[in-house]
Amino acid sequence: MDMEGKIREAVARALRELATPASGGSPDASRSDAFRGAGEVAFTVERPTSLAHGDYATNAAMAAAKQLGKNPRELADELARRLTDELDDIVSHVAVAGPGFVNVTLSREAIALVSAEAAARGEAWGRSTERESQRVMIEYSNPNAFKEMHIGHLVGTIIGEALSRLIENEGATVARATFGGDIGPNVAKALWGLRAKGIAEPTVAGEIGTAYAEGSNAYEADPKAKAEIDALNQALYAGGDVALMELWRKGRDVSVEEFRRLWRLLGTHFDFEFFDSDTTETGVRVVQDGLAKGIFKKSDGAIIYDGERKGVHTMVFITSHNTPTYEAKDIGLAFLKEERWPSDKSIIVSGNEQTGRFKTVLAALGEIALLLAAKTTHVANGFLKLASGKMSSRTGTVITAGEFIRDIIARASEKNPDPLVAEQVAVGAIKYMVLRQSPGSDIIFDPEQSLSLEGDSGPYLQYALVRAVKLLSYESEDAGGTAEPAAPYAIERLILHYPEVAARAARELSPNLLTAYLTELASVWNSFYASEQVLGSPEETYKLRVARAFANTMLNGLTLLGIPAPEKM
Repeated sequence: MDMEGKIREAVARALRELATPASGGSPDASRSDAFRGAGEVAFTVERPTSLAHGDYATNAAMAAAKQLGKNPRELADELARRLTDELDDIVSHVAVAGPGFVNVTLSREAIALVSAEAAARGEAWGRSTERESQRVMIEYSNPNAFKEMHIGHLVGTIIGEALSRLIENEGATVARATFGGDIGPNVAKALWGLRAKGIAEPTVAGEIGTAYAEGSNAYEADPKAKAEIDALNQALYAGGDVALMELWRKGRDVSVEEFRRLWRLLGTHFDFEFFDSDTTETGVRVVQDGLAKGIFKKSDGAIIYDGERKGVHTMVFITSHNTPTYEAKDIGLAFLKEERWPSDKSIIVSGNEQTGRFKTVLAALGEIALLLAAKTTHVANGFLKLASGKMSSRTGTVITAGEFIRDIIARASEKNPDPLVAEQVAVGAIKYMVLRQSPGSDIIFDPEQSLSLEGDSGPYLQYALVRAVKLLSYESEDAGGTAEPAAPYAIERLILHYPEVAARAARELSPNLLTAYLTELASVWNSFYASEQVLGSPEETYKLRVARAFANTMLNGLTLLGIPAPEKM
């Protein structure tokens, strides 16, 4: 159990004791029944904004005061006395502040013990078994075949991978899934474009992306092309045109191989690669069954879900041409996931623009299969915008994920001639700028800031780790200086919070919480590195242990975010 957990348990026990009348009863005995145990009081235990206020603070006295019928400040005084007694082996002092906050300052010995644990446990430091019995499927990235992966998919890939790692760190078994469109009007546009250019053997993703753009433009401008593309779409669902289906298979293979290349670059892999074509039959069948049960209804030849009655949008699930929409395919996917890999929780990461659509899908799924809907959570991610405002290439097309990554790698190469280091720095820069924002917020990406070593960037964190590892490389078996400091270093007081920050980031599906913590950690480390002599100092052994604790904490945190750790910079 981490330090926050120990303090939380001590607070809960103290409140339960305060809620229990003394033997023989008292006029306040009825309050014990009203209180029903402190475990049911929602109180916080968290790190104060300033180290001057201690290592932990709790609002438990204010949260429980009304139910206990006591003044918050008086209750806080009593709570502080009890915590001082109960935690006497790990605290130096407990104080009351403001209207009833209780601040807990840990002893030097307790902090040193956590620091030693962080140094000794290596990659196991900060891991938890809290969710070891859980199975969680996380769906993210979701690029569509016959198109190039765009920046929106890049953002979802980065967030989804970080969430996967954070939840795995809590002990859960995680399956990564991606769901790509490989059938429908957009695919028909790309196939029309390939045929128009006489391409029967597409070889690169850019070739297919260009064909899609031409097909899409023709669909809007030329009625004849529109009719031909609609006919191709129908033929794709029918599956009887051998030549068309062969071109479709080849185009999909080329697209997906490019996706896999980008996923490898980003440190992502998938246990399941689902496609629209996998879910179509199931989705149509489930919607048709729902129609018979009155969950869906007919409207102008289409099958729709009347979302207004549930407070969501009304949407078409099967068109008047009898082809499924994305919504019907999402329904089919929910059943397919459960068939392939039964889970306790299903998380879907996609863009903000999908939020309303997912509310409708989950409302419909709730009427069809309540348990599937209940365990499904949608995490929306924001849109990435360049600080310059320019989001298209020289050809006028939207910048693809591959083009964007190549540009940042080229910029990173200017200061990092080693190709591997440049790639690691660039990937770290991109991921940090995405993960420092809460998942639903838009990202303003400034290439220069993203690569800065001055703070608030991925390379800033990477460089802090590189400095620590280099310092540790000078450590020798006969290192001297066995003295210990009179008080804990600020970096130690920050390191002790790592397990709880990682746990909270996983619990709240918010990688930005860990990103912010690591940024602060790097800053405090840099201050320690600049102000403290380590090698040859009276406290050399202790300080090297602190340096190792920092290095392990930073490395493990970067790993959870999917940010590479270069050996040199």
